[in-house]
Amino acid sequence: MIVVRDVSKSFGGHLVLRPTTLEFPRGRTTVLIGPSGCGKSTLLRIIVGLVSPDSGSVTIDGETLTPATALALRRRLGYVIQDGGLFPHLSGRDNVALLARQLGRDAGWIRSRVAELADLVRLPTAALDRPPGAISGGQRQRLGIMRALMLDPAVVLLDEPLGALDPLVRYDLQEDLRRIFRDLGKTVVLVTHDMGEAGFFGDDVVLLGGGAVVQRGTLDDLITAPADESVRRFIMAHRLPGVATEGGGA
Repeated sequence: MIVVRDVSKSFGGHLVLRPTTLEFPRGRTTVLIGPSGCGKSTLLRIIVGLVSPDSGSVTIDGETLTPATALALRRRLGYVIQDGGLFPHLSGRDNVALLARQLGRDAGWIRSRVAELADLVRLPTAALDRPPGAISGGQRQRLGIMRALMLDPAVVLLDEPLGALDPLVRYDLQEDLRRIFRDLGKTVVLVTHDMGEAGFFGDDVVLLGGGAVVQRGTLDDLITAPADESVRRFIMAHRLPGVATEGGGA
């Protein structure tokens, strides 16, 4: 579904992403993980067309991302950021429906689609008529997910969508998101810094470090057969249950 070929990016002379080639399979969830500054969010923003690469190409469902195609392709992608990225002066309902209205979709279809998505993400109807500042962080994130799914995109990209939530709210949203991904059969690319979350969501986990792919596989692959010392130390830093520490304990 998505092919990233030899993509690189620098900011102010600092190389953030080395030439990187990755393929993201259709209908599966791929998780990008790694330490801060490793290039995972930059790579996601390149895929969604918000950042232009210095070199290389991105192809989405057979169409190459270029300045001329970026806007049309972006409308075929769902994009979720931390805390939803909602407009504070609009109600939840208007945030979700904004692009559909701009594209001239039928008002009846919009009402029906918003109600369908609210049921899908388990958002109380009352939250739809309040501004983002008047609802909880978890409800804002559910609105952000609804907005990303509004036009039924084949691809959903999420940049640390649950990072700002407290553990109980995060747990509930993790369960709901995984169910949604599986039920809808979307191609999903999710950025997180949390190894447990990567294992929970990911059919495939890509660990980046220093702007390059260090290892790719299942979470179990990374734990049991780390590619190098940096992978082993990254795994240990998360103190996952059952993973031996440097002192030899479990």
